Amino acid sequence: MAILDQITSEQAIELENKYGAHNYHPLPVVLNRGEGVYVWDVEGKKYYDFLSAYSAVNQGHCHPKIVDAMTNQAKTLSLTSRAFYNDVLGKYEKFVTEYFGFDKVLPMNTGAEAVETALKLCRRWAYEVKGIAENEAQIIVCENNFHGRTTTIISFSNDPVACKNFGPFTNGFLKIEYNNLKALEEALESDTNIAGFLVEPIQGEAGVYVPSEGYLTAAKALCKKHNVLFIADEVQTGIARTGQLLAVNHENVTPDILILGKALSGGAYPVSAVFANDAIMGVITPGSHGSTFGGNPIAAAVAIAALEVVQEENLAANAERLGQLFRKEISAFARGNDLVNLVRGKGLLNAILINDTEESSTAWDICIKLRDNGLLAKPTHGNIIRFAPPLVMTEAELMDCVSIIKKTISEFKK
Repeated sequence: MAILDQITSEQAIELENKYGAHNYHPLPVVLNRGEGVYVWDVEGKKYYDFLSAYSAVNQGHCHPKIVDAMTNQAKTLSLTSRAFYNDVLGKYEKFVTEYFGFDKVLPMNTGAEAVETALKLCRRWAYEVKGIAENEAQIIVCENNFHGRTTTIISFSNDPVACKNFGPFTNGFLKIEYNNLKALEEALESDTNIAGFLVEPIQGEAGVYVPSEGYLTAAKALCKKHNVLFIADEVQTGIARTGQLLAVNHENVTPDILILGKALSGGAYPVSAVFANDAIMGVITPGSHGSTFGGNPIAAAVAIAALEVVQEENLAANAERLGQLFRKEISAFARGNDLVNLVRGKGLLNAILINDTEESSTAWDICIKLRDNGLLAKPTHGNIIRFAPPLVMTEAELMDCVSIIKKTISEFKK
């Protein structure tokens, strides 16, 4: 069989199971085409995408402007490494720093790489600017966080699946309860070696856990009071997903360090970035951090196009409007359905909590049935289903999806 020959879903799944490491448990559907809010499987069945590659495809699948930017640049110059200058990176850096309101950007590729970069940046700032003794810096993190799966990042995870048999782990982190200002204040006051507070404005993998209103504002104020860097991981929540350009914008918070990825490229290419102002980013010097592919010409061209799409198509406003409509419709449905405990979210990052245990298969079974009915979603934490369609969705498409969700869940009984 030639590698690119058309294959069936069963054959594709069999190939992955035989030749690939088993580090994922995908929903059994094999996709081979996407456009806008839709994807098609290898047999030609059409689906609504209600996951958006974990919020990487906010601009919709295969957006023509982004694809054109990528292919045109790929034909011209794809990679120089940072050993040489290229004629695209500087344009991108100017564009993206002005877009998000920071002095400097450090370009990387994946979300986890960007988080690791932010941690290094925070630590070096702590030693060279704040004056903490070397190797003594502590960074506060939150329980039930998800920032990636590298060794350092899982060192402060409490997900047993992500951590089991991967030690020894990296020191230098204090874990507190999310959405608990008292816990944050006590941690800040307990140790003079606190360098930063790393937080997700909404905990996506924890089941779209939205903190109390005012939490981010108060947390930033506490960090400022104690000369601690407020680090916002917006890899999943950023780029218009929650109804604002950034989730922190809902509370008019400007982080000291901002981490972006996923939709920074519209899902077309691995692009991530860390932003900070000169007083912080100035501690990075030649040789202290780097990436062969970070800031490559294709990534730069793709990211510019992807961010222009967000502006030109008013995706944040669309996410805000449709998100409110979605939660209103599903909340009304939940009041008459014993299986849905609640719906929560912001913009078009939402989740429903299924009235069953985390160990039950109910949420998975519902997602299988949603697939059969033409909508793709995935459970998280066993009994929570995340709903995050591309932000280019229309109201008519959203209401069609709401009908599919209602119909599907109504087929299940508690």
